[in-house]
Parts: sequence; structure tokens; C-alpha cells
Amino acid sequence: MEIQQLRAWRSVVATGSVRGAAEALGYSPSAISQQISGLQRWAGTPLFSRSGRGLEPTEQGAALAEQIDRVLNELGALEDFVRELRTGQRSGLTIAYFSSLGPTWMPEILSSLAEEFPDARLELVLTDELDAARTPRPDLQLAVLPQDPAVPSGYDALLLTEDPFVAALPVSHPLAELDEIPLGELNGHDWISNDVTDGFCHRIVMNACAAAGFQPDFRIEATDLSSALALVAKGIGISLVPALVAPAIPAGVVLKPVTGPTPTRFIYALMPKGSAERPLVRAALDRASAIASCEAP
Repeated sequence: MEIQQLRAWRSVVATGSVRGAAEALGYSPSAISQQISGLQRWAGTPLFSRSGRGLEPTEQGAALAEQIDRVLNELGALEDFVRELRTGQRSGLTIAYFSSLGPTWMPEILSSLAEEFPDARLELVLTDELDAARTPRPDLQLAVLPQDPAVPSGYDALLLTEDPFVAALPVSHPLAELDEIPLGELNGHDWISNDVTDGFCHRIVMNACAAAGFQPDFRIEATDLSSALALVAKGIGISLVPALVAPAIPAGVVLKPVTGPTPTRFIYALMPKGSAERPLVRAALDRASAIASCEAP
């Protein structure tokens, strides 16, 4: 058994696939497959079964992942301690964040930290995955999670805000004149997606549409918000986007609240237990909380 095998298996469980783990850890998919196969041989029991394009952990595999959480948490604390010994101080901060925070929250958080801690080294990690196996582990991760998330062992989680989805429409669209739009009214229109098909935000939208009795007709499948909004501005279709992106919408696009139901995502801050006692982490968390409070619906 090797530490990298543990990281690989924990990442596979977190992301649901070998490919996701490979992207998160910076390895090739074949290397991840070799690592989890070696771990399964060492364990002497099946850890996973194939499920479509992904992997489904067995009961034994899920239990092993929980134990790995504890091991990796202790290892992460040791790595933090060694870095502190090497530099003589804890003057760095690593923040993981998801893409729509890049042009919205992150500039405010970083400018505040740069002013308060001018000598601190700030590192950003762009990721949509909550992965306890990532190394080095972020001091603070801003993530989209379910309303009641399963928090990895050794981590604390704080709900920052609820972020409802809104309809992004071309200004000339017939529904653009409404104050709010029942979700079912968007049935039959050309849609533009703005997330990968297995992304968490995409699933939120699809579940809400199913509850409203229809399945969106995606004319174009984009995988990022900027591209989707640019296409909406050209009048090609409509999209459901998080309200968080409102300050960054291009000309030619209007945003309208959606009702019955309102798809909503939940933005959390996660940090290794005890790390909030560090001044840098506390300052970043306080700033993120303040921004979230100002933008809360």
C-alpha cells in the first residue's frame, strides 16, 4: 500500500470516475487505474463496480474511503507543519474556488487580503470538485454543495449563501417583459447549457425542470457561463444561470427570477479543522462571508 494509492482511491470516490480523479490529481487515467487496482489487490476485497462511464464504490470501498479521509487529514496537517518549519512562518494561503467566483468574489477577497497581509503568498486553485485527496490541500475551499452536504472527515463547513438560478434571456425575447417567469414557461424554447453534462449545477437545473414537468431542449451545449451568456446575447437561445453572475452579464442579456420551482445552489466554505484560527484563513473567510451576505437573496 502506498499513499498515492490512497489519494487515488479517495479522489475516485469523490469525483465518481477515474477521469475525474486523474484531472484532480494531475495523473493520466491509466496511472489512476493502476493505483486503485493495486489498492484493491492489497485490500483483498472488491472496492468498486463499473457504473456507466464511472465507478461505484462497494460497501467496503466506501468504508475504506472514510478511513482514508482520516489518514489524509493527518497527513495534510503534517505537510502543513513541515512547510511551517521550512519557512519559519505560515505566511501563505491556498484558496480553491469554482469558476463563477473568478470574476465576482475572488477579486474582492484577494484585494482585501493583499492589503491586510502584504507579504503573504496567495495561491488559487480553480476546481469544481471537493476532493480531500488533493495535495497540497487548500486552506480554504469555496464550493457548490448540496444543502446538507457530506463533509469529509477532518473538515469544517460553513454555508455562506443560497444562490438561486435565474433565466438569462435576449433583450428581445417575449418573456423578457415579465417580472418573473414560471419555470414551466421556458419549456419549448431553445436552451443553451452552461455546465458539463454531469456537473452538479447542471443536475440542479435538470431536476428543477423535471419537477416542472419538462426536459429542456438544449440547442447548444456550452460548458461555461461566459460562452453561454455570449450566445444568449446573440439571441440564439436562453439559459438558466446562477444569480451570482449578474454583475458580469454582457449587453443584450436580461436576467429574470424563476419560480415554481426555483433551482438553487448552496455555496459553502470548507477548511481543515482548526485552520480558521490562522489569521489569513480567518480574514479570507470573513471577507467571503461579508460578500455573501451582501448578495444573499
